[in-house]
Amino acid sequence: MPEQDPHPRNEPIILGITGRIGAGKTSVGKYLESRYGFWYVRYSQVLSDWLAKDPEAKSHLQQVGWEVMAGGLQEELNKRLIQRLPQKSDCVVDGLRHTLDFESLSSFSPDFKLLFVSGPPELRWKRLTSRYPDFESFRQADSHPVEQAIDSLRQKACAVLDNERSLPELYSEVDGFVQVVRSGGLK
Repeated sequence: MPEQDPHPRNEPIILGITGRIGAGKTSVGKYLESRYGFWYVRYSQVLSDWLAKDPEAKSHLQQVGWEVMAGGLQEELNKRLIQRLPQKSDCVVDGLRHTLDFESLSSFSPDFKLLFVSGPPELRWKRLTSRYPDFESFRQADSHPVEQAIDSLRQKACAVLDNERSLPELYSEVDGFVQVVRSGGLK
């Protein structure tokens, strides 16, 4: 059952989650959804619904995402994502990859906060071995052009979670982050 917010606010909180592949973004997002009742949306789902209608394209979302970025369509992707956000609910947006994503969500909500999730490459690969059976295939995906602006978002984040431990330890850090954000901290 989602935990109730003891400090009601006028505006809902919008949390963005960014980080390299395999860092734990989705684990954090799904935790915020189940534990705190945040409405959850992923950039990849919006991208998939918009441009990747056939199953073949859905398996190549990284390339589709790059085509959006390189083709100047990132602003349109952001508009489509923002249209999905409910007006009066706390939301978590998983998968920011571009500074324009940060700027769009910051303009949309005065209570937007960006959380950067990190972890060392070898550990991130181990989390994704079903998708990337060898480190070289993981390294190629991690160095894809669509992934290159992510590190620049780290400096825009109000907090960084170093995800090198167990899920319960990660969730404990997320709990602390939510407590600070809901009390009006990390402006």
